[in-house]
Amino acid sequence: MQHTASAGAEVELGVFSLTDIVPGVSTPQRVRDIVDIGVFADQAGLDLFGVGEHHTPRFAVASPAVVLAAVAARTASITLTSAVSVLSVLDPVRLHQDFAQLDLVSGGRAEITVGRSAYAEPFEIFGVDMERYDDVFAEKLDLLRMIAHEDRITWEGRFRPPLNGVAVVPRLDRVLPVRLAVGGSPDSARRAGRLGLPMTLAHLGGSTARAQPAVDMYWQAAETAGHPRATLGIGVAAHLFVGATSQGARETFYPYYRAYFAQGRGVHLDRPTFEAMAGPAGALLVGSAQEIAEKLVTQKELFDANRFIGQVDLGGLPRSSVLGSIERFASDVAPAVRTTSV
Repeated sequence: MQHTASAGAEVELGVFSLTDIVPGVSTPQRVRDIVDIGVFADQAGLDLFGVGEHHTPRFAVASPAVVLAAVAARTASITLTSAVSVLSVLDPVRLHQDFAQLDLVSGGRAEITVGRSAYAEPFEIFGVDMERYDDVFAEKLDLLRMIAHEDRITWEGRFRPPLNGVAVVPRLDRVLPVRLAVGGSPDSARRAGRLGLPMTLAHLGGSTARAQPAVDMYWQAAETAGHPRATLGIGVAAHLFVGATSQGARETFYPYYRAYFAQGRGVHLDRPTFEAMAGPAGALLVGSAQEIAEKLVTQKELFDANRFIGQVDLGGLPRSSVLGSIERFASDVAPAVRTTSV
C-alpha cells in the first residue's frame, strides 16, 4: 500500500532516554544527567524530549512525569513526552492526572505515549495478570482516551472499579495528547489506526523494509475507520548517535552499544552485525550527520512519518559524547530533514 508524504511537511525531531544505569553510576547522578540532557535538547532547538518508565533496578526512572517536570522547570519550548508510560500496569485516571499536571507546569507542553511492557516485572509488582495482557491494555486505553476528551466520566470495565459522573482533575484548556507506541506488532499498528491515534513505531532493529508492513497496516486501518489525516501521524523511535565523521561515530558508539546489548539482553553484539545495523538499510542511526539525514529523509518518504525521536544516552555513553551527538543532530541533521520535500 503506497502513501504520498506531504511535500515540504515539517517533521518533529527529538531525543529520549530509557534511563538505563551502568555500573559505577549512581541513580541520583543518572537522574541529574537525564534532566540535563532534556534541558540541552531544548537549548539546541529540538522539538521533543522523552523519558522512559521502568520498574527494574537497571533503570533510574519509574515515574517519567516527575522527571519531565524537572525538565519543564528549566526549559521553554520543548514537548515533554513519556517514552513510554506502561499503561498495562497503571491506573488511567492517575496517569492522566500526572501528565495534566505536567501540562500545567510546563505551559502546555506535555503528552503521553502509552505502550505495553517488554518486561515481566511490572506485572508482578502491580498485580496485573499477564494472561489478560492485551485485554487489560485495551480497556485502560479506552478509559484514558475518554478522560482526555470528557469533563465527567461514567465508565465501567472488567479490570477497574466503575466511575459514575466523576470529574477527573486537573482539567486542561486542551485535550491532552495521547500517542500509542508500537513495537512492530501488526495488531498494535491496526489498533492505533483504528482508534485514530498517532503511532510511535519502535524501529530498533532489522531493516526499514521489515517495518513497512506495520506502517501500511496503520494507514490502512485509519483510512478504513474514516479518521481525518490531520489527526494521525507516525513517529519513528530509534537508537541514535551522530558523530563528526561516519567512521568516528561507529568507533565511539560501538563499545557502549555492545555493552547495552550485553547488560540488557544478554546478547553479544559483534562488529559485523553492528555495521550491518548501521548500514543504509538498517534501523540503527549511527554515523555522520549526512548519513543520518539521508536515512531519516528515506523513512519520512516510505512511512509518511512526521516525527523522529532518538535514544541518545544508552550503555553508559559519556555525557560529552551524548551532548555532542545532540548538538550535531540539532544543528546539522534537523535542517536537512524538517522541511525536505519528498
